[in-house]
Amino acid sequence: MPGGTPQALPGASLGCDLTFEVDKANCTIAINVTVPPISDATTPANLLPGLHPADLQNRYALPSQKSGGTVAIVDAYDDPTAESDLAIYRSAFGLSDCSSSNGCFRKINQQGLTASFPGANSGWDEEISLDADMVSAVCPKCKILLIEANSPSFDDLGAAVDKAVSLGAMVISNSYYGPEWSGETAYDVHYHHSGVAITVSAGDQQSSFYPAASPYVTAIGGTSLSGSAPSWNETAWQYTGQGCSPYEPKPKWQGTTPCKSRAAVDVAAIADPQTGVAMYDSTAGGWLVGGGTSVGAPLLAAAYALSGNPQGPAYSYAHRSAFHDIPPAGYDLPTGLGSPNGVGGL
Repeated sequence: MPGGTPQALPGASLGCDLTFEVDKANCTIAINVTVPPISDATTPANLLPGLHPADLQNRYALPSQKSGGTVAIVDAYDDPTAESDLAIYRSAFGLSDCSSSNGCFRKINQQGLTASFPGANSGWDEEISLDADMVSAVCPKCKILLIEANSPSFDDLGAAVDKAVSLGAMVISNSYYGPEWSGETAYDVHYHHSGVAITVSAGDQQSSFYPAASPYVTAIGGTSLSGSAPSWNETAWQYTGQGCSPYEPKPKWQGTTPCKSRAAVDVAAIADPQTGVAMYDSTAGGWLVGGGTSVGAPLLAAAYALSGNPQGPAYSYAHRSAFHDIPPAGYDLPTGLGSPNGVGGL
């Protein structure tokens, strides 16, 4: 990547830069800077750039009118306008109200409290907005539980994942990544919960990252998605996280990958900000076109919820026909098994 600043990705601005610290994560959102923000919150949907909910539902053949239960979203820091921004997104696309007043939306801190939220952060603010929008786009009838960790340390993020499980979440989305390090396996306990599907963004540069490398998560790589229904063209996004973990052993269910250790992508979804999704974040200027492997984690989490019986990555490898194979044929490091074609592999 050309440098480690928020402008490191061509044609996009990263919510979190590419400088890393051990045991600390960065968000994975990338905003398309070639498309100016639209400040008017009431802009009609047909004038909003980026992929819309109907596009995502069509490409990935999702039964989005089903009720999928609750999707938990784990991110760091606070998004003070998460609920009101989500209301604008859902209203624009004709989705039903999802608010704290009707019990559809709930925001808590990592201790499970609906007060004493962590400080705000502009990059993670964008991340939270994108995550909530993508769950809504794919599963409009899902409830959303947003858990805001105190910081992007893996101790705090892991505690937030554990809190989601303790509150009964069956599906948890995690849009963050950090460099792999020799002590990471000690953190796998936070992502190892029987009967809970946990999705993780693979990252926004060509390397393996944690927690995507954990054997207990479904790691989501990135694609470029162009065209329109019914003629879509989906290819690997050149900046998606990918590779073989230097520390995590190879799970038995991942037997046909080119890695001798854990390959850090299982499946994939749209991530290229140049072919990205419509999203709304008032702090960042309003309507934006978002990307990064941030899109895939909440999208796949919502798809897991729609399956009604979330199984985790081993199930996906045993049901490869339920995914769009992204060229080249078969499993590949950038996109894994491919992108969802229905929920039969989830």
